[in-house]
Amino acid sequence: MKIRAQALLFDNDGTLVSSLESVHRCWTRWAGEYGITAERFGKVELHGRTAAEVAADLLPAHVVPEAVARIEDLEVEDVPNGGVHLLPGTLDLLGALPSGRWAVVTSATRRLAEARLAAVGVLPGTLIAADDITRGKPDPEPYLLGARALGADPAACVVFEDAPAGLRSGRAAGMTTVALTTTHPAAELDADLVVEDLSALSVQVIDGVVEISARD
Repeated sequence: MKIRAQALLFDNDGTLVSSLESVHRCWTRWAGEYGITAERFGKVELHGRTAAEVAADLLPAHVVPEAVARIEDLEVEDVPNGGVHLLPGTLDLLGALPSGRWAVVTSATRRLAEARLAAVGVLPGTLIAADDITRGKPDPEPYLLGARALGADPAACVVFEDAPAGLRSGRAAGMTTVALTTTHPAAELDADLVVEDLSALSVQVIDGVVEISARD
């Protein structure tokens, strides 16, 4: 299968990098600080959602702003502790793309996303973060904003995601979707193409069009 695109839009955590160790460490501490039981916390989906959405599920509205600031501080401070690393294929694939033809679209705050990306040497020219949006994934707004920032037609964009909410966001934006089974099993991922990680893909540019295909 070959996919042709004007622009490529990448989720960050679970797609370009893995931060599962850091997320578990920080959110477990955060939940304890706010008196949230392990049973209740275990029922909340963290991946692919903004911290504000997660906090709103667990805490009274008047506490949410303070709680969101706290988890951001914990996660940013934890970056140097080794809980963030590149996923296979990330640098090779990004290095094959023309400048200005890809962006990172993440549910993390800009401060946290930049800290994690800088830690692994990835410096996107365009970054859409939780600070930039009013409605997070699965709403199409984040990916539509990413396409707009790159000057690309949404119908000619490809979204790379590991989470169901992110894939729904990409599809709602009218984009082609590629799912990575880095955090969820393939059965939970509804996408045009499902692969293990970015190392399973090859990219070439032909007449100004980015062509993506699965490796044999």
